[in-house]
Amino acid sequence: MKNEIELILENIEKVMIGKREIAELSVVALLAGGHVLLEDVPGVGKTMMVRALAKSLGAKFKRIQFTPDLLPSDVVGVSIYNPKTLQFEFRPGPIIGNIVLADEINRTSPKTQSALLEGMEEASVTIDGETIAIPKPFFVMATQNPIEYEGTYPLPEAQLDRFLLKIKMGYPSLQEEVEVLRRAEKSEPIQNISSVISTEQLLELQQIVKSVYVEDNVKAYIVELARATREHVKVYLGVSPRASIALMKASQAYALMRGRDFVKPDDVQYLAPFVFSHRLIIQPEARYEGVTEEQIIKSIVRNIDVPVKRFAEQ
Repeated sequence: MKNEIELILENIEKVMIGKREIAELSVVALLAGGHVLLEDVPGVGKTMMVRALAKSLGAKFKRIQFTPDLLPSDVVGVSIYNPKTLQFEFRPGPIIGNIVLADEINRTSPKTQSALLEGMEEASVTIDGETIAIPKPFFVMATQNPIEYEGTYPLPEAQLDRFLLKIKMGYPSLQEEVEVLRRAEKSEPIQNISSVISTEQLLELQQIVKSVYVEDNVKAYIVELARATREHVKVYLGVSPRASIALMKASQAYALMRGRDFVKPDDVQYLAPFVFSHRLIIQPEARYEGVTEEQIIKSIVRNIDVPVKRFAEQ
């Protein structure tokens, strides 16, 4: 199990220099059956990360380039009347795939953004009253530029809540950027990688994640963290129970990645900012003061006692 996960990470590292943590978090979401939102300025490798992950899995890869004029039917598909058969035929949209890249998702209108909602939550789309299942595995990795950039639309809260993790890429260090130039000098690194595990192996790993043990006191710890966001003076709207479930599932996947069959409080603490930050709405005055969602979550994690049963010696 760990070897298969390590193969994926090593493959991504052939393309992405110095982004081990981003790769690990992306694989955590994939194993947990969730979706990822990558946010940062243009040109730091968001799209390349998704392409590298898709090529590592040998899965059906689809890309949706979001633009201001994109329609919901361009995402989910459309039924077209065939005069020869006298019937409507479904032409699937790019959401019908295994690994779906929703590129620059906040470049399009909220109506089109919401076209992803059913697919991300239910793994199906509904066209003309007919529900069509999306084949498994199904993983959406969306990229977006910061909201302050010109020509972007904020994602609706319901859409944000469908993402298991929100990750920021960040700029590479000087040495890492020099290595990027060296690798790209004569060829595109993405062309030199191939699949390292099959979709069947991935589905097996996703089932194993569900069997990773979570003690009741760790579950209670997750709920305490979630409840603290709802009671924080600088938070207008705290995280929902869906966020608690997301943090538990992500922690199970992270524990498996670390070679364990049980979740530790350390897993929960590490993942909480990535799972909770995009689900919070902070008070306007707090935002004016420069307070961020990540700062609030990290302060909550510091101030809530960690369950110690069973974990002191492991």
